[in-house]
Amino acid sequence: MKAENFPKEIQPFLIPEAKGKLIYRCLGCESEHGIEKLLYTCPDCGQVLLLYDENFERLKEIPGKTWHRIFDYRKMLTLPALKGIYLYHEFIGPVIPTDAVVYLGEGHTPIVEANGLMQEKADVKFWFKNDGQNPSASFKDRGMASALSYIHYLLKVGLVSDVLAICASTGDTSAAAALYASYLNPRIKSAVLLPHKKVTPQQLSQPLGSGASVFEIPGVFDDCMKVVEHLADHYNVALLNSKNAWRILGQESYSYEIAQDFEFEMEKKVVVVPIGNAGNITAVMSGFLKFYECGIISSLPKIIGVQSEHANPVYRYYREPEAEKRRFVPVTVRASVAQAAMIGNPVSMPRVIRLTDQYNRLAGEQRVFFAEVTEQEIMDWELTANHNGHIACTHGGESLAGLVKARKQGIVDKDEEAIVDSTAHALKFAGFQEMYFDNAFPPEFAVTPDTALINRPVLMRPADLEKVPEPGRPIGGKDFEHFVRRVSEEIASALQLRSL
Repeated sequence: MKAENFPKEIQPFLIPEAKGKLIYRCLGCESEHGIEKLLYTCPDCGQVLLLYDENFERLKEIPGKTWHRIFDYRKMLTLPALKGIYLYHEFIGPVIPTDAVVYLGEGHTPIVEANGLMQEKADVKFWFKNDGQNPSASFKDRGMASALSYIHYLLKVGLVSDVLAICASTGDTSAAAALYASYLNPRIKSAVLLPHKKVTPQQLSQPLGSGASVFEIPGVFDDCMKVVEHLADHYNVALLNSKNAWRILGQESYSYEIAQDFEFEMEKKVVVVPIGNAGNITAVMSGFLKFYECGIISSLPKIIGVQSEHANPVYRYYREPEAEKRRFVPVTVRASVAQAAMIGNPVSMPRVIRLTDQYNRLAGEQRVFFAEVTEQEIMDWELTANHNGHIACTHGGESLAGLVKARKQGIVDKDEEAIVDSTAHALKFAGFQEMYFDNAFPPEFAVTPDTALINRPVLMRPADLEKVPEPGRPIGGKDFEHFVRRVSEEIASALQLRSL
């Protein structure tokens, strides 16, 4: 639909102009820095940064109901730059011209309501938001669309040249970084660092397929991150991990989409997300806060961050009820099926602390909670969900397990409705499903399969068949008729089918 066909009072807002004044603000010393160069930590004290729009107050001049109309009408446009996360341009990248936006089909992933059986099992009404239906099959594309659009903008105005984008990853970040960087080839090249033997084959294939330089490093993600940080400090590279504040901006789109999909009614809503490097929960809180401050939503939903007991530093921090007694202590992670969350020292922890305090303060009560789940619960709930029409990854299983735990603990009320984050596509983690079905989990995972959830293929070859078809050696005539009849009889018997 073309802009001139929309209501005249909305037309001036449909195509956003590059406005705003973004700055980096340090969460440690509160110093501010310009965005003309890539920064990941504060040059003064080394703390992490967040991006702030010094002209944010201008967005509050537009009534919330007008914003509803702007976003709803803008969603009908065919302009590629506004079809993805930049539908919310004023809140994500107001300084970036639309001709610098990199759009590969990310964002606006479906929210699928759980069936009656699943809602009965969870004892609450809930939806899965399937972020595995992003281009590289994970939520990481939201942040990469933002980070690479910003770098593209810097390239276009001549502030950088010949960029090498680099990241550490447990799989999904590398896939997204390599994909988006390859779109800007040859001006941007990419390199990714992965923990050796800690990434699924499906995830490893993605950056390789996108042409990135891939390096496997001994250890776990935290070790890879230290190497990447050293490279960013000493060499001319663009760091694409969630330490990059532009990544956080892009991932805020997750909150905006949820708000829009529920007609901007967030009362009695609960948003459940897994915690890895803590960038996602940071972005979710930040996004809802911005919409709340501008009157686009009138209440802040509950947010539940979930961690496995095998990688739970954020949960441990908030386990202490008295804020002044809390001390953040990194943990040594153990093997986890939620590989992207297997991070013992999350880079965005200072952001979590700052935004959690702000979120609860604005809400006037505690609205951010943290839950811990077992590896067994993660796998059981993932497979249960997928047996009931979903495509949840292990992190989706982690989120659902966290919702169930929070419901039992009374954090979630019976009359509330939850949106559960499935961060990636189930096929990325098919190996864990296979281990579950084969009862082949190593002891360190502490996963024992529930026989009711095991599903294996059955070879149907009746013993009385002398001849069966083989590739390149078909059979015909009465032999084939006999083959079809006997196989059909065996299948009918296995399925307990009644004859017509």
